Amino acid sequence: MQSIPIGATGSFSLVVMPDHLASRFKDVTLPPVLATPVMIMVMENAALNAIKPYFDAGESALGTRVDVRHLAATPPGRRVTGEATVTNVNGRRIEFSIRATEGNEEIGTGTHERVVVQLSKLAERMKAKFG
Repeated sequence: MQSIPIGATGSFSLVVMPDHLASRFKDVTLPPVLATPVMIMVMENAALNAIKPYFDAGESALGTRVDVRHLAATPPGRRVTGEATVTNVNGRRIEFSIRATEGNEEIGTGTHERVVVQLSKLAERMKAKFG
């Protein structure tokens, strides 16, 4: 892994589709708005995009912690953008400030942590665990 600078940023966008709605993803009685787990996925993808340029061949990073607040509802058809900024690097552990927006409105905010892994070692552990 190359040195990841504090302040590195990444983003990820998604147009809200029917499968992303709380009413489809979780419970039909919920309103047809963006589900919180989907918003978190957008934020996590932004964090991954912030550090991908610093990976060596065969590396990636897995999410290990997320702490977010979902601030506003988003209906289908709207574009949601996740943004992430690296705030701390401690060896393989990377911390981020994350947010999600829809247009000019902030719809989510929080923190996230990822750990850089060697994909071959992870595959070996999974094979040993699951056969």
